[in-house]
Amino acid sequence: MSILEILASGGGVILLLMTMVQIAPVKINPWRWVGRMIGRAINGEVSERLTGIEKKLDGHIDMDDRRTADGHRAQILHFNNELLRPIRHTKEEFIEVLAKIDAYEKYCDSHPDYPNNRAVLAIENIREIYRERMKKRDFLQESNTDREEGTP
Repeated sequence: MSILEILASGGGVILLLMTMVQIAPVKINPWRWVGRMIGRAINGEVSERLTGIEKKLDGHIDMDDRRTADGHRAQILHFNNELLRPIRHTKEEFIEVLAKIDAYEKYCDSHPDYPNNRAVLAIENIREIYRERMKKRDFLQESNTDREEGTP
């Protein structure tokens, strides 16, 4: 079948119609649809493999985020235990643990299924003691003799 026969038997009308639909202000583009179908037929296996890889990667990212939250919780609980003994801390140490609390609470808010009840009271205690130290201005101070001797 030659090009003239295809055009004469109605193929030209279909070609012209598809082109007109593409030009029309309506957002229908049959050429794009045809291109997508051909692309899916050629790349279908690769797309399926990429979907599987994405799912595995998402699982690893979730696991890593959970481990990070577990680490923050462990540091928060450890800091609270030191406060209960009572081991005093500098203002910078409080600021550092408050940043960990912020990150931990942000994770807990975005993951309601994550068990958070272990650190709630410890976080309240740390904040309460921080407020008291701020009012009294009695944080542990770094000594100047340590700095002069070269120890941090």
